[in-house]
Amino acid sequence: MKSDKAKVLHEVFFTPMIRHVVNAVLPLNPKQIVTIVGHQQDAVQQVLQDFDLDFAVQDQQLGTGHAVLIAENIIRRDIDTVMILCGDTPLIKAETLGRMYREHRAGKAALTLMTTHLDDPTNYGRILTTLAGKIAGIVEQKDATAEQLRINEINAGIYCVDKEFLFSALKRVGTDNSQNEVYLTDIVKLAVERGLSVEKVSTDNPLEVLGVNSRVELAEAHKALLQRRNIDLMMQGVSMHQPESISVSPEVHIGRDTLLEPCVRITGSSRIGESCLIGQGAILENCRIGDHVVIGPYSLLSDTTVDAASVLAAFSRNP
Repeated sequence: MKSDKAKVLHEVFFTPMIRHVVNAVLPLNPKQIVTIVGHQQDAVQQVLQDFDLDFAVQDQQLGTGHAVLIAENIIRRDIDTVMILCGDTPLIKAETLGRMYREHRAGKAALTLMTTHLDDPTNYGRILTTLAGKIAGIVEQKDATAEQLRINEINAGIYCVDKEFLFSALKRVGTDNSQNEVYLTDIVKLAVERGLSVEKVSTDNPLEVLGVNSRVELAEAHKALLQRRNIDLMMQGVSMHQPESISVSPEVHIGRDTLLEPCVRITGSSRIGESCLIGQGAILENCRIGDHVVIGPYSLLSDTTVDAASVLAAFSRNP
């Protein structure tokens, strides 16, 4: 990221990316959510303070498997299935996670992993399969042979695992790899060796499991979430001219039959009434706009209320 800030704290569509991941998990009604923190742990905990979470601290970064192992004594005893996600996948959807969990339980698998196919799988772990199409393991990019690098089915880094198997396996995972780290992916090979059921759930939308590792991917994730949000608003009866240029933060409510012209930005706790016209380039933050209001182009309003049927001229500012 070329940044002094921890990666998961970088904002994607108005909020730190790790909050998007937590929000995707919440609709599954998990018994417990554990967040493993290390680098800049105080700042990460600060941005998550309004969630009901438990934290596990990884003082030494010894790999993904070691990170999960840190949580062993924090996870509740009455939990039998653990879902593992990365904090840098802000596009993952609750619906996809729910489908994965249901299929994991229905198949009575010891381990289910999420995969997808990429035209360019560079930097991702490759899914190894047998001639019969069964999961055989995962090989990381840095450890893959030339033949394995040609595989385009990749590990999305999301798992459902039987808790008892998970932690017993992690204690057996070594560090015989190019990074000298405990790889979480090695539990797949261990499950196969023990003859346990290993299944996969694939997503047809690779963007949904995009791991954000650069400013370029940060911009791609922001664009994708902006598009999702605007599609939702239009399906609810809001009209948009050039929706790709319009930003409406998730907390904002907009009434039906309102029209947003190009380059509008509405953020914070704003509430926009029905049948309004928000002119091109207008910026509204924490505003209350009544029904049938016209906001002129390039207006800049914050923390203000506009009564119903009002008409504001172009370039209006707070009264």
